[in-house]
Amino acid sequence: SPAGMVLSVLVILLLSVLYEAVKMGKAVLLRRALLALPRSLSQEALTEPQEGDSGPAQGSFSLMAFPLSLPRWFWFHVGQTLFHVVQVVLGYMVMLAVMSYNAWIFLGAIVGSTLGYFM
Repeated sequence: SPAGMVLSVLVILLLSVLYEAVKMGKAVLLRRALLALPRSLSQEALTEPQEGDSGPAQGSFSLMAFPLSLPRWFWFHVGQTLFHVVQVVLGYMVMLAVMSYNAWIFLGAIVGSTLGYFM
């Protein structure tokens, strides 16, 4: 039906816009993660020992303090991974819709991608 086709095209258009938004969000998160990385990539700098620590033995990584001892850059990496998974899923959904070989669906994906990049 014509209403179903219009709805399908709008859904694909919105999925394409969302794909571009996730792609840009991933780039912003990457920039923040790079700023959070320590200048020195030694093990001591990556584990970020607490202020009261006096030696390398106390600053070592502990599995018992999992949520507290992980550095900031690690959480940025987890965020990037989640963004990547969402981006891949959206990309495959748009690709599968385009592979229906329907010209209107294809145009919806192109227009959505263009609008998403422009925003």
